[in-house]
Amino acid sequence: MRTETIQIQLQGKATGAVLQTYFMDASKELLNSTRRPAVLLMPGGAYRYTSDREAEPLAIRLNAMGLQVAVLRYSCAPAAYPRALLEAAAAFQLLKDNCTAWNIRQDRIFLMGCSAGGHLAASLGINWNQPIITQYIQRTDLRPFAQILCYPVITAGAYAHEESIQNLLQEHAEDEQLRNHVSLELQVHKDVPRTFLWHTYTDPTVSVQNSLLFASALVKKGVLCEFHMYDKGAHGLSTAGRLSQRADGEKLQPECEGWMSLLETWINAIL
Repeated sequence: MRTETIQIQLQGKATGAVLQTYFMDASKELLNSTRRPAVLLMPGGAYRYTSDREAEPLAIRLNAMGLQVAVLRYSCAPAAYPRALLEAAAAFQLLKDNCTAWNIRQDRIFLMGCSAGGHLAASLGINWNQPIITQYIQRTDLRPFAQILCYPVITAGAYAHEESIQNLLQEHAEDEQLRNHVSLELQVHKDVPRTFLWHTYTDPTVSVQNSLLFASALVKKGVLCEFHMYDKGAHGLSTAGRLSQRADGEKLQPECEGWMSLLETWINAIL
């Protein structure tokens, strides 16, 4: 297992963001161990911090599915949009550029994010070929293979998680045009990668309407989508099992724990 922390750079300058790797070694005894699919994972935290519970516990579970994983600890408030988005694009480029050394299958790199990290992942899935990224990273192969969104922040509209939007936009949080731009249900286009979504009906923090809006937008544009809504569960569940249970005993939701098995089935079906 290759674990290291790598500084993310934009135009030759460190941004403060880091990539934490969970890369399995190649072995002659293992099938396709030099060309594994990979996941760029973005934890949540309302664009205020990046949650440990949505980082290593998920990385370990994804490794067990045969995936290489890189966790992006992106810049949060007071850093403002589009800093984290550009860091995510740079991290994705880094995975592409080092696919041989890191035993990654270059054409099978997933995005994954939880809560605000889901907003960041979906933002990259939407903007990978848009000027906000291409003016800084001038290449044509940044399209993710697919994206995995766990109880994501999506909208800055009526169902917004206002703390995330305020932290993301900082002093421009009341700018209607910018809020529309980061309302991702309004920005979906046909080149957005296929998507796996899950959320809980009772999420008290980020309304399930965020996922419903995004799923509806994907369907309208003809983008393949698998969406699972559980009828019970808190926000920020991560694995929903003991591996990611919070120190105070909260965030254990056995009813939702099966989402990772559903994800594994979905991944195996599309690879």
